[in-house]
Amino acid sequence: MKKSLLLIPLIIISCKKEPSLTEAVNKDSVMVADKHPESTVDSAEIRKRDSIINNSPVTKHVLKKGVMRSEKDGQIIRTADASQLPFTVGEQFTKEGQELILKITNYKKSDVKASISTKEKDFNIRFNQIKLPNGDYDGPFGREIFYQVAGKGEIWLIIGKSNMASGNTKGSFSVTVE
Repeated sequence: MKKSLLLIPLIIISCKKEPSLTEAVNKDSVMVADKHPESTVDSAEIRKRDSIINNSPVTKHVLKKGVMRSEKDGQIIRTADASQLPFTVGEQFTKEGQELILKITNYKKSDVKASISTKEKDFNIRFNQIKLPNGDYDGPFGREIFYQVAGKGEIWLIIGKSNMASGNTKGSFSVTVE
C-alpha cells in the first residue's frame, strides 16, 4: 500500500505535458508557433502569417519597406512616408499607459482615413489626437477617423487608451491608413 502511494506522484509528474504553444514576439506583431518538432513552422510560413496579421491584400506591406520605429518612455513612434499609402502597421502595447505616434511624412492628400482593429477582447484603444501639417491638434476620436487635412507636410496619428472608458490597455492591434 505504501509503495503505491509513492508511485502516484511519479506517475503524475511523468504524465504532465509541456505546453504546446510558445509566443514569439517581434517588434511588429505577435505570432504563435508550436514547440513540437513534428509541426515546425518554416520562415516562409511565418512571413505569410505576418503579412496576414499586418496587411490586407489591398495594402502595401510597409514593414518590409523599412518603417522607422523607436520606443522611449512608453511611447512608440513609427514613421512612414505617404508614398507608401495605403498600408497597415501591426503593433503591441505591453505596458500600461503606452501610446503609438504614427508619423506620416510628405502627406499631400486632402483627407486622411484610418482605422484601428484588434482581436483583443475589451481593448481600450482609440485615436486620441491628430497633428496636422500646420502644427494644430484635434481630437479625441474613436477607432476610426476620417479627417480633412489642410496643407501639405507631416501628420501624426496619436493612438492610446481612452481616459473616458475602461478596459484592457495591453494587447496587439493594427492601424490601417488610406
